[in-house]
Amino acid sequence: MVSQFPSEESRSGEFHRQEDAFREWILPESGAAFQAVGDRYHLYVSLACPWASRTVIARKLLGLERIIGLTVVDPLRDERGWAFREGDGFSRDPVNGFRFLAEAYSATDPEFDGRVTVPVLWDRETRRIVNNSEDDICRMFNDAFQPLRENKEIDWFPADIAEEHRELSAFIYDRVNNGVYRAGFAARQAPYDVAFRVLFAALDELEESLSRTRYLFPGRMVEADWRLFCTLVRFDAVYFGHFKCNLRRILDYPNLQGYLLDLYQYPGVSETVKIDQIKRHYYMTHEQINPSRIVPLGPLLDFARPPRRDHLP
Repeated sequence: MVSQFPSEESRSGEFHRQEDAFREWILPESGAAFQAVGDRYHLYVSLACPWASRTVIARKLLGLERIIGLTVVDPLRDERGWAFREGDGFSRDPVNGFRFLAEAYSATDPEFDGRVTVPVLWDRETRRIVNNSEDDICRMFNDAFQPLRENKEIDWFPADIAEEHRELSAFIYDRVNNGVYRAGFAARQAPYDVAFRVLFAALDELEESLSRTRYLFPGRMVEADWRLFCTLVRFDAVYFGHFKCNLRRILDYPNLQGYLLDLYQYPGVSETVKIDQIKRHYYMTHEQINPSRIVPLGPLLDFARPPRRDHLP
């Protein structure tokens, strides 16, 4: 089998995701190289990408839409990478006039030769990428921009559960967020089998946990909830079939499905989910997995059904 990303495949056929290239940090202090101020930073994303979508949800729920700009790329990525085009739900680049996101990477580091990924947090002042790690961006939106946020009372990273939160986030990332990719991008049977079993063992564990509490931690929604949400909302539409993660759908897990509906129906979140863009990106971009590039018409997804989780603590 031909690998989707040959440079990120091990000799045994396992998918190993590349490290994020740019990890500069925005700070609230005056005089910082990258200071948290309004109208200086711009977010480039794809709404098809779960990593980028988490930063879009953070920007919206934390109340940063007025001070951090947003541009959505075309969900159809070709050999030239993510592109800025005019279309339904995506647009050209109003900040730099870039035609391709790769131009932001080369402007920041002319030597960069890795895979161009989203999200990208761009600094208008220095005209370079500050950070392309969704983990860092969500943390900076929560912490550094807290004085500038409209919703100052929200805290995605509560200090009193910091260690437990880090451990759960790492579990979700390794076994679920990246787990679907380790299965979907596996180039041989053995690594696919391993990733498949690890993924569904994790989903079974989360299903059991969510039978007792409404969210991952009792009484509050934290960053880990949205980390998990971004994979769950894509699962039945693309990961189940396209990535061969087909032991069970999320619909077959009563608690995970109710939890997914609960988060989807949280005010503002549904606006960040574009199933059409998600399906078109995965089925038309991963030609090594889907050479025909045919986008399935199904499944029928009803995210408006009552979650029925109000009784949980």
